[in-house]
Amino acid sequence: MRKILVAECKQESSSFNPVSSHYEDFRIAAGDEVLARHRGVRSEMAGALAVFGENRGVQVVPAYSARSITSGGELDAAGFDRIAREFLDRVRAAGPVDAAYYSLHGAMVAESEDDTEGYLLAETRKILGERIPIVVSLDLHGILTDRMLRHADAVVMYHTYPHVDFYETGERAARLLLRILAGEARPVTAAVTIPALVRGDELITATGLLGGLICEAQAIERSPGGLVAGMFIGNPFTDVPGLCSRSVVVTDGDSARAEREARGLAERFWRVRERLQAPLVSLDEAARVAAATEGTVILTDAADATSSGAPGDSNAVLRALAAHGYRKRALAPIVDPPAVRAACIAGVGATFATQVGGALDPKRHPPLPITARVRMLSDGVFRSESHGDTWNAGPTAVLETEIFTVVATSRPVSLYDRSLFLAHGQEPARFDAVVVKSPHCQERFYKAWAAALVNVDAPGATSANLKSLGHTRCARPMFPLDPNVEFHPRALIFART
Repeated sequence: MRKILVAECKQESSSFNPVSSHYEDFRIAAGDEVLARHRGVRSEMAGALAVFGENRGVQVVPAYSARSITSGGELDAAGFDRIAREFLDRVRAAGPVDAAYYSLHGAMVAESEDDTEGYLLAETRKILGERIPIVVSLDLHGILTDRMLRHADAVVMYHTYPHVDFYETGERAARLLLRILAGEARPVTAAVTIPALVRGDELITATGLLGGLICEAQAIERSPGGLVAGMFIGNPFTDVPGLCSRSVVVTDGDSARAEREARGLAERFWRVRERLQAPLVSLDEAARVAAATEGTVILTDAADATSSGAPGDSNAVLRALAAHGYRKRALAPIVDPPAVRAACIAGVGATFATQVGGALDPKRHPPLPITARVRMLSDGVFRSESHGDTWNAGPTAVLETEIFTVVATSRPVSLYDRSLFLAHGQEPARFDAVVVKSPHCQERFYKAWAAALVNVDAPGATSANLKSLGHTRCARPMFPLDPNVEFHPRALIFART
């Protein structure tokens, strides 16, 4: 019986979010609770567990899980120290194992550690030793560091954006780990660093340019000797020294091929970098389009995308609509604990004066005064329509004015689907305008039926207007932050013996 240790630690961090994350922002589980957490959901861990469960010669050893409630600001030092200590203590307590699978993100940052995933892998090696195979699954928005590659036998990344292959990525990682464990694969990894940060519709893998590169990567994986291939496009909002894009190819013992394929992917990515940027519309123009369009207009405020690490408290689009004299019905999510507390005191059905927005990042988003009716109050606990996981927005209030319906939450949750709206009785299709705080969603959620989609150039911690953010720590020069950036592709080779 082969023992395979499984563990996870996941958060996507934004360095430009002024609100730090804390230990309490994570859902923690250990031992068999890790397995229970993934029953009935389509997560990476669930996919890996399904593959291990099909093999009678495998005994899963569940160690630890720390999953952030949503993305956020950098994790404070005390929070990371505690999570890392608990994680590694559980690895030690597992005793001798034959292999390990880790579900990580890649863009999790702590105030005390830029490369949290690399740290956990390096410390794991000290516990498990150098010969135990370790395979890691990562988000393609992860920042893949050399330290991560030195301490993992292979990394397996998502192939889709918006992400719909969580489960399948876990399956791919688990199958590869079993092959390594059986002596059927000897992974060698080639990684090429690309000095580019990208954000835009061409990253949608079903329709955009990145999708063509992913198809090439998938063909490499399916070919004889191909084990893993893909692109890490990084998270432009995680301003750390390792921030960049990287192509990665893992082959079965063939370093020359891995290098050749990784260079090819990187060169093709670089050639289209200019097109991998988001065309944005000013707030004034967005308000004009919303007023003039028949049917529902989706106003994408990716600058306040909680799933990318923003605080979620922007009122910029609502402010622009009000300034434009907008008279239709608009729906928006806003993280605003004081407004929720005031609504709870007022009670359902009451009309009261308050302000919304700017509770967490007032420098970017001055609070907007409104007089609103409390339509609904809830505990903010609901199920994600994307993968069935339970989300917790904390006490939540639905506030209605003559024009705006605001779903105000006490804490941020991911907004890459309609779950928050639907859980609180708000059907987006019934509104004339909907503020969507996610750069991209599955097509069926909005794009398939909306009259228009507008990518708004609003201020925020996760703005696609990358030059506006103020990077100070990532390597420079970096496209598009700097002019005349040159790219000389060079592959680094990683292989464990």
